[in-house]
Amino acid sequence: MAKNKLIGDPTIISMYANQFSFLARPLTRDMTQGFDAAIVGLPFDLATTGRAGTRSGPNAVRQASGNLGWEGRRWPWPFDAFKYLKVADYGDLDFIPGNPDDLNREIEHHAEKIITSGTRMLSIGGDHYVALPLIRAHFKHYGKMALVHFDAHTDTYPNDTEIDHGSMFYHAPKQGLIDPEHSIQVGIRTEYRPEDHAFEVIDAAQANDISADDIVASIIKRVGDLPVYLSFDIDCLDPAYAPGTGTPVVGGLTTDKALKIIRGLTDVNIVGFDLVEVNPAYDHADITALAGATIVLEFLYLLAHQKHQLSL
Repeated sequence: MAKNKLIGDPTIISMYANQFSFLARPLTRDMTQGFDAAIVGLPFDLATTGRAGTRSGPNAVRQASGNLGWEGRRWPWPFDAFKYLKVADYGDLDFIPGNPDDLNREIEHHAEKIITSGTRMLSIGGDHYVALPLIRAHFKHYGKMALVHFDAHTDTYPNDTEIDHGSMFYHAPKQGLIDPEHSIQVGIRTEYRPEDHAFEVIDAAQANDISADDIVASIIKRVGDLPVYLSFDIDCLDPAYAPGTGTPVVGGLTTDKALKIIRGLTDVNIVGFDLVEVNPAYDHADITALAGATIVLEFLYLLAHQKHQLSL
């Protein structure tokens, strides 16, 4: 009888059954096992100003990742990331509903556990507010960072209240967490005044007219040698490619261009990453969740690329 390859082979996973973790990675919080990366879900949408529902984003992305597991290595990368990376799914952080301060404490506690173990933290939201406590947690370990931010909105809107998914990058520079002079935003296509902040901006019209290589070159030049926190709001993509989000804005990037830009960041020292604003209540055929899962996988390949290069 032929051997059933689904039994005992973690590289071959079902696209529809027992999909409890991202790409069927081990579901654990034991960071003593030498993991290179941990996927963490942040089911939070209390700071949403538009359509609620991003609390369901982490599980939607996990479910969509099942469509990527059967491929083996991810095209066009010339290697299989999981031959070089040991990846865990940490599960979702739990917090008191309606209490953002509890969310902040939970993120700080678990991020410290993950980061100090030498593991990279990859977060799936949730609304974009989660980026602020995540950046605070990473700052404690890495110091001031450069921000690479993909979004339709600058999220630099002045607000005395932190709990707003449009004000994180107003507060983060004021708190000394990121250096705006070395930070860059890509895909912006809502009103902003350059005099209100010091970020470099490649707006969506520019990004759609120039090559991915040109955008990568601008990012590399801007961030310099600083450690980088990468925050990817799924509404950076045009609604044709990501309808399932709370604040869709037409005229955005294609998934193809976004993926090409991310693949070009192999030489950037990315120390933290979040994917946010996937809202499955407004998704069609899992288009947005699949885009999100693919972006997370591409980031894993960025991490694996470094080890792959050392093996050559």
